Amino acid sequence: MILYAIPTPLGSPPAQALPAPALATIRSLKDFVVENAKSARAFLGALAMPVRELSIKVIGEDQDPLGPLRGGRALGLLSDAGCPAIADPGAGVVEAAHREGFRVVPLVGPSSIVLALMASGLEGQRFAFCGYLPREAGERMRRIRELEQRSKREQETEIFIETPYRNEALFAALVQSCRPDTQLCIAADLTMPDESVRTKPVAEWRRARAVIGRRPAVFLLQAG
Repeated sequence: MILYAIPTPLGSPPAQALPAPALATIRSLKDFVVENAKSARAFLGALAMPVRELSIKVIGEDQDPLGPLRGGRALGLLSDAGCPAIADPGAGVVEAAHREGFRVVPLVGPSSIVLALMASGLEGQRFAFCGYLPREAGERMRRIRELEQRSKREQETEIFIETPYRNEALFAALVQSCRPDTQLCIAADLTMPDESVRTKPVAEWRRARAVIGRRPAVFLLQAG
């Protein structure tokens, strides 16, 4: 049996954002393990699937998320947005499936991390996704400096994300901590109508006095 890792569109309707083979696979499934039940129902309903007839279990609430696989049925893994198991609790489900010998198949779909890197103009041969940075101001500043040093040493792009309501605090820490010539890209609301991707040296960001707002954003940093 197969665990399908299903990307969830970031802003576009599912039928427009996902390729036809992926849509056909999703519509064939009856069992899902998800990050958020409400968003999962909205996603599946948008694909005209009979939501009330489907089994939808939330990661962490169901003690046996792989039950359908053991019962001989394929299972879909749904993130709240973007790709499951990447900065997402679905990684534990995937790990458990491998441990028990089930096949894992990733479906094609959007990843905000990859889309941001594609549009940033920064180093795409060597990059690292660093997840969330520390919440505490002092630790966050130290981590930013570490990433900037690593970027210069390894000649790689450092990628990280933040909860939307902390975007401004992270942005302020970046422009305060980084060298003036370090390149900083902020990619917000990817695939949505008000999508914004801007790459500038930190010195220009300081002069711009930009406001990101409380919206999904990906931050990319490359030291000179």
